[in-house]
Order: sequence, then C-alpha cells, then structure tokens
Amino acid sequence: MHRRWLFISAAAAIIVASLIVVLLPDRDADAGAAPATPVAGSRANRPPATGSPSASPRATDTSAKPSAKETPPEASASAKPSATETPQSASDTALLAGRIRPGASYRGVATFYDSDGTGACLYDPSSDVLTGAMNHTDYESGKACGAYVLVRAGNGASITVRITNECPGECAPGQIDLSAEAFAKLAAPSAGRIPITWQLVSPSGADTLSIRYKTGSSRYWCGIQAIGHRNPVARLEVRAGGGWRQLPRTEYNYFISEDGSGCGGAIRITDIFGEQLTVDGIALRPDAVQATRVQFAIH
Repeated sequence: MHRRWLFISAAAAIIVASLIVVLLPDRDADAGAAPATPVAGSRANRPPATGSPSASPRATDTSAKPSAKETPPEASASAKPSATETPQSASDTALLAGRIRPGASYRGVATFYDSDGTGACLYDPSSDVLTGAMNHTDYESGKACGAYVLVRAGNGASITVRITNECPGECAPGQIDLSAEAFAKLAAPSAGRIPITWQLVSPSGADTLSIRYKTGSSRYWCGIQAIGHRNPVARLEVRAGGGWRQLPRTEYNYFISEDGSGCGGAIRITDIFGEQLTVDGIALRPDAVQATRVQFAIH
C-alpha cells in the first residue's frame, strides 16, 4: 500500500512538471505580444495630429482633439490670398453674394485718396466722407457698389465705410483705397499704407433706398440704379411680359434694359441675403433720384 502511494505521488509530480514546461512558453509569448496591441482609447489608437505649422508642439501633444485653429492642408491650398474666410455652408446667400460674403473676414492694406463720394459706382457727390474704393478683384464688376465694410487696423482702431469707387488695377486683392478722412481715423496720414482686415456689415442707420433712371433712358432703352441700400444688391428685375425680367449689371452700377422692356414699370430688387423689395410708382425721369419707402433688413 505504501509503495502504491509513492508510485501515485511520483506520477503526479511528473504530470505537474510537464504542465509547467508546456504552459511557460505560452505565457512568455503572450507577454511579448501585449505591447503591440494598444488598449482602446490610448494615444496609439488616435490618428496623427494634423495641425497647421504654426500650432505649438505643446498644444499638439496635450490635446486629443484638433485645435479649432487648425486648418486642413487642402483648405490652406485653396484659400484666396486676399481673404481669411469664415467657413459657410453652401447656400443661395453665398451664390448671391459673390466674392464679398457675409461672415467672411478679408485681409489686405489700406491707402487713401481725396474722395467726394463719386467714382466708378456713379453716385453723386456726398457729404458722407467715410467712403472707400474697392480693389478691382473684389469690386467684381460693380457688385461691391454701395456695400458697407468695417475696416480694422492693427492698432485696434476701426471705421465703417461705404464703397463708392473702384481702385485701379495696381490695387491688390483685399486692398481698399480709403477717403483721406476715413484713413485718418485708423492711422496718421504719414503712414501712407497700413495692414488691415475688413468685413461686410449691415448698418442700422441707413435711410430708405432710392431709384434713378440713367441719363438718356426712355421706353426704348433704360438704365436703372439703386441708391442707399443697406445691403449689397444682387439682382434688379423689372415687370415685363406678365413676369419678372432680370437685368444685366454694368461695371458702372446700372442695370440695363437694352430693348426698353419694363422701363417705367415695377422694379424688384434683391439683396445678397435673398430679401426682395418691390417698388412701384417710379416715373421714367432720367437722372432724377426718386425716394422709396423701403429698405432691406439688418443682418
């Protein structure tokens, strides 16, 4: 009986030893593979940071989410040199606005000249001395005429001006040639040229808008101009043939009916926000500024 117990004990010891020999290599293999499989949610599972070159290493290292200031490489490549644009969803407003869009901040320089409010937009001389001439690119064949823009200098000073003119071709995109009075609100005239940012605004103090027929207008041909509008005008239409006919806009800020259709009739004006104003009762009187009772809403 004693010998049988010893035999059983020896056999058990052999089995235990065999199990240890078999299991130890598996545990070593598991231990070596563990670091290659990151735990869910660890930094090794996150994509590499895509911050802009100006992002500080500290911000990149300590933030799990991309910074709000980061710009995807493809966005940087397509950005226009003249503007730092606020991202906007595709909409009719963006299409109506053209280059100068609500919510966008543009970067350029300011210069100045002696202005009386006249210029390429063919407005009359004005007592409003806070005006500006938009560079050729952002003038966009007259679309900038009458727009109000808030201009900011690097020293913190700012001024709102109305666009009444086009700056000649030597003005770079983003540049505004301000009236001398407007420039003096931002910097000493001796500076001559200063860096600025600017954006479209919708002022609260605007009066009702007016309509003018161009010199030479008749029921056979006419040019129509909107004056004093709070927001930039996107379209001007005339009532013709039982519907509305959109007129083409010239670089000198008149909408032309080449065959006289709609001349002397109802006029519908649309701003870049899509608001439409209909005006009746405007007589076909060339070169006469005729007031209306309507104005676009503040945005």
